[in-house]
Amino acid sequence: MVESGDLVWLDETTLLAGRGYRTNAAGIDQLRFLLAIDGIDVIPAPLPYGPGPAGCLHLMSLMSLVDARVALVDLPMLAVDTVEMLRERGFALIEIDPHERGTLACNVLALGNRRLLALEENYRTNARLREAGFDVRTFPGSHIAINGGGGPTCLTRPLLRA
Repeated sequence: MVESGDLVWLDETTLLAGRGYRTNAAGIDQLRFLLAIDGIDVIPAPLPYGPGPAGCLHLMSLMSLVDARVALVDLPMLAVDTVEMLRERGFALIEIDPHERGTLACNVLALGNRRLLALEENYRTNARLREAGFDVRTFPGSHIAINGGGGPTCLTRPLLRA
């Protein structure tokens, strides 16, 4: 099994695949085999057991790429191997406010040119992103996102970002 919410493109030839409740090792192996033909490296990223599936649905519940080498992360929930790999590849990490984990603080959509779409409920995390030089646009997430409908990355499927 592989779910798209567990897949994060680090660059044009590297795909990070979260290994958790919805994506298993066999699915990652199959994905690795299929994408190797195109020269794409698939790196498994173990997800936390935590409080169960509701605690961490997908890898994208724990990180969003907000720029080419900048990731918004829920640092305490990421595996050590994943954090070390991101840092070795030169990624800057911006941590969410841990009090905003339940309001999908990591679920931020990069629109290009350092513009982001985020949930307005995550005031502290949005302030951290603005302090890092991002233009953060927000919308109220209480009815469409936080209630289980999904955040900005879940509700879209960008094909190209400028």
